[in-house]
Amino acid sequence: MAESSDPPLLGPLLLFVGLALLASVDVINDLQGRSPGTHELVEIGIALLAAVGAAVFLRRLLEQRRTSRLLEQKLGRSEAEVERWRSESARWRAESEEHARGLGAAIDRQFDSWELSPAEREVALLLIKGLSLKEVAAVRSGSERTARQQARAVYRKGGLAGRAELAAFFLEDLLAPVSPTSGRGSATS
Repeated sequence: MAESSDPPLLGPLLLFVGLALLASVDVINDLQGRSPGTHELVEIGIALLAAVGAAVFLRRLLEQRRTSRLLEQKLGRSEAEVERWRSESARWRAESEEHARGLGAAIDRQFDSWELSPAEREVALLLIKGLSLKEVAAVRSGSERTARQQARAVYRKGGLAGRAELAAFFLEDLLAPVSPTSGRGSATS
């Protein structure tokens, strides 16, 4: 990062240093044992201005490098944080994958016991995922009326009053809070 931002300030810095050196050498040559005249005083002023310009650009260059190092450190910390989250996400997915497969198999067995058609199974899964009837229709490229009829068939075959009972049938026990005696880190578990 520092390399890409140095050249814009490095060029003017070198220019001012060069001007200061050239003006100083010229003043020394011009004086050669005599008092400074107007010409020499102007050259001394130019040398001083060039030295001040060089100092300003050197200061800016050093500030820019310090800022660049700080940003690189922050970027490194951010990249480490992103990697930590990726690792945690991958671990969570791996841990939950087996449970998800088991839940999927249990849902399939329940759908089998309710004797749902393939279309009703798909509608039921979409409703459990939280989609509205309009969204179910859009996903299935069908009408909202058809989705509503299939949802009613699912509720009837499952002996359920509606969408809330359908979701609760499969999810209620999964979302129960962990009790202190059976939770993670418990001495009894």
